Amino acid sequence: MEEKAIDYEAVFRSLPGMVALLTPELVYADANEDFQRLSGRSRDQLVGRYIFDVFPDNPSDPAATGMRDVRASMLRVVATGERDTMALQRYDVEDAVRPGHWEERYWSPINAPVNGPDGRVAFVLHRVEEVTELIRLRGGGAGSDTRARVLEAELYTRARELQELNERLRQAHAREREVALALQEAMLPARRQVRDHRAAVRYRPAVGALNVCGDWYDLIDLVGGNRIGVSVGDVVGHGLAAAGVMGQLRSALSATSRVADGPAHALDVLGRYANVVDGAESATVVTTFIDFDARTITYSSAGHPPPVLIHPDGRVEFLDRATDTPLDARPDPIPRPQAVTTYTDGATLALYTDGLIERRREDIDTGLGRLADALVRHRGSDPETLADAVLLELLPPGGATDDTALIIVRL
Repeated sequence: MEEKAIDYEAVFRSLPGMVALLTPELVYADANEDFQRLSGRSRDQLVGRYIFDVFPDNPSDPAATGMRDVRASMLRVVATGERDTMALQRYDVEDAVRPGHWEERYWSPINAPVNGPDGRVAFVLHRVEEVTELIRLRGGGAGSDTRARVLEAELYTRARELQELNERLRQAHAREREVALALQEAMLPARRQVRDHRAAVRYRPAVGALNVCGDWYDLIDLVGGNRIGVSVGDVVGHGLAAAGVMGQLRSALSATSRVADGPAHALDVLGRYANVVDGAESATVVTTFIDFDARTITYSSAGHPPPVLIHPDGRVEFLDRATDTPLDARPDPIPRPQAVTTYTDGATLALYTDGLIERRREDIDTGLGRLADALVRHRGSDPETLADAVLLELLPPGGATDDTALIIVRL
């Protein structure tokens, strides 16, 4: 049976209920027929205009908060890429035929992201249920009108109480985020010089009050020879708990690496430690031992994305020949694998966490290719400049919804 093409533009215009598309700058890109009819605005009066130029707050109602609430919801969607369901809103609308005459209206909005091919939010889908008639219960006579007013006041009060509760929760989450970030930054090293070689480190927290995660990195001098250890890891979870677990695992690996026979041995010991740390389940980490005299990199990975080695001639090498399960994934641990590769002077090694490469509905190989391309094109830059260029090209403009850690070492 031949598959018939679907006219999605016609589907959008015929959708039941009020639906509009807005740009991340909150400018109308389109609106379906129900939205135009129920809002009293034609498509020409909507498309290309800022939402609150079309629907401003009622100037005669100093307590009106509809514009502020809707704007905050839409900007959260743009920043986080997550759907936002709003509480019942009272948002009066100016009569398009009688300027200066405002109609009391009640709305139940939902705002959802529409991502573009690059995984970033390209539009905000604004769906609204008009519930004014339900609240007013019109058409039932004087007694019914009294009941309508009582119900209206009750619902509006409950909606405002819910909004206030949401705001208090948001503030509490914001405070937790600040504490988690302070803890995380205090435990992450800031050194830029590794023996005679330059390194750049970057940490970018996720956007949103609840999205501070447990990403971490570490650079240490190893005992014996001209060697250093470079690691990155990622703890499952959010907030203070994840930041605390991150600190325990980073400290344990730092100590273990100094006495371990190699990176695989260090991860073996770390895995046994993770087994007794609440919240360390399924944490991932990759560690590399760099020997500057032998010009070798020995590495092992516990379920983490592979480091990238950029050779001076632009050749890309993913260090993916020693990848194993995440920490604490096996009740009876067995020795982890490790591999060795060589490099020449001027090569660049990059370690990172998945926030740099992973995007919704995108294969991870696409993100790895994007990272490799950026590293190759900017490989002539010093590590600090290179790190900034990679973050600028790979992270969404509004920030990612997952933490990102990045280390770049010039070999």
